[in-house]
Amino acid sequence: MHTGRCMCGAVTFEIDGLREDFGACHCEMCRRWTGSAFLGISVPHTDIRFTGLDRVKKLQSSAWAERAWCDACGTGLWYRVTANHRMAEKYEIPIGLLDHSDHLRMTREIFIDCKPACFAYQGEHRLLTRESVMKLYRIDLDDPKVG
Repeated sequence: MHTGRCMCGAVTFEIDGLREDFGACHCEMCRRWTGSAFLGISVPHTDIRFTGLDRVKKLQSSAWAERAWCDACGTGLWYRVTANHRMAEKYEIPIGLLDHSDHLRMTREIFIDCKPACFAYQGEHRLLTRESVMKLYRIDLDDPKVG
């Protein structure tokens, strides 16, 4: 069992069977949402339980996904695909919300061609461009709302 919470504790969660790998997203929307890259871990919706959902606000940030935050403190809580897509069964949870994350390892960076040149992550991991991500997940590159 792994636990986490927003900054003020109004929203908490428990995760069963947390994976050890996480990724970084450098798309423009994630950078604006987090102020940097979004470092997130995929969690199947069946493996996570939230408390304090009455404090959660959501924004349909693109034609196919939403972002959520705590209305009390503003902490970003998740990114989730809402479209009819195989990724819709998972939440992307920011790793900074986990109470313990030392066991995690970065395995991928996506939208690497959108990453600002002023920083870089260490270690060997998969690097995917915007076009590669769109093809991998079968997302329409011509959709103006795709981040």
